[in-house]
Amino acid sequence: MKELQDIVNAFDVANKAGKQTALATVVLVEGSSYRRAGARMLVTEDGELTGAISGGCLEGDALRKARQVMVQNKPMLVTYDTTDEDDAKFGVGLGCNGIIHILIEPIFSVERDNPIQLFKVFLAKREPVVLITVFSLHDKKGPQPGTCLLLKKDESIKGSFPDAEIKDPLLADARYVLKNGNSVTKTYVYGNKFTCFIELLQPAVSLVIFGAGNDAIPLVQFASVLGWHITLVDGRANYAVADRFPLAKKIIISKPEHALLQLMLDDRTVVILMTHNYNYDMAMLRQLLPLELPYLAALGPKKRLERILEELQNEGMKITPGQLASVYGPAGLDIGSENSDEIALSVIAEMQAVLAKRAGTSLRDKPTIHDREPEPLINQELTTVEINHFK
Repeated sequence: MKELQDIVNAFDVANKAGKQTALATVVLVEGSSYRRAGARMLVTEDGELTGAISGGCLEGDALRKARQVMVQNKPMLVTYDTTDEDDAKFGVGLGCNGIIHILIEPIFSVERDNPIQLFKVFLAKREPVVLITVFSLHDKKGPQPGTCLLLKKDESIKGSFPDAEIKDPLLADARYVLKNGNSVTKTYVYGNKFTCFIELLQPAVSLVIFGAGNDAIPLVQFASVLGWHITLVDGRANYAVADRFPLAKKIIISKPEHALLQLMLDDRTVVILMTHNYNYDMAMLRQLLPLELPYLAALGPKKRLERILEELQNEGMKITPGQLASVYGPAGLDIGSENSDEIALSVIAEMQAVLAKRAGTSLRDKPTIHDREPEPLINQELTTVEINHFK
């Protein structure tokens, strides 16, 4: 979540300088837009922007609205409706044919559970969380509670509920999102009518590179731009040094049999073997295959990987179809790569495609980039009986 980390860093700098800030969040999109719900941008009183809520067409107007929010010290829900072909009236020229709802809220550093503090709780630990942002589509001039609650994996809660009447059903839905992995936007109707963006936040991608050769340098650089956490592993102390890989979060010098003891691998971890040492790569593949990671790649010819797999099977290792499904070799997408920079680009692109469950095809050949159907917006009428049921 590089954007969130950038926003936190920018807030800390602004706060230290005594500047007021506001947070703009895309909370709901109906139709087509450049960014989807969950896109965020931090605005300072002097016009510094961190993050993005569009391709650049909304930022100017959002800046003006954010300054108004900072003066009034209360959140504002702004809607841009570009379904009308004549969207010039907004002064933004979107041309996206969608309705974008953006919540802009002032950040008060003295508040213990302000949005930035909730972001910091999430970023401090490598675990998924659910972040809840509450707004009112029904009454845009009414109260807009904003980013107010975070549910952690251990079921602990940071922040507070905007309305006691929706506490139990909202918490039940947040638990469901945390367990099943899909964000949802839901309107709860009981007295007040609040819409809640119940958002799953996933930790940053962890990239583990086995091999500290020169061809690993551009791979580290590309991954760093994306905000991925990079770990470099090699048995050669003169190769795996910080001076060569200043962007790596961790550098491990280890023999294959001890390497995994120093790593934390999870379902957001991608791994590539590129030591150019046959025995080292085979030793690591022997340990990594049973883990069925989302992405496990081997650099080099296909025949080399096939030979390694054959040798492992000859040793008595049972390799299942499920294990093979996550193995990619040769690593990378077919984009005509020749040198190490181009190969690194193709590998990073393949990793991203696999994590996003995409085929890596050209966008030109797709009818739409994003699903043009409205994002899930569920209305739930709450009765006293239903509320008691959750208690």
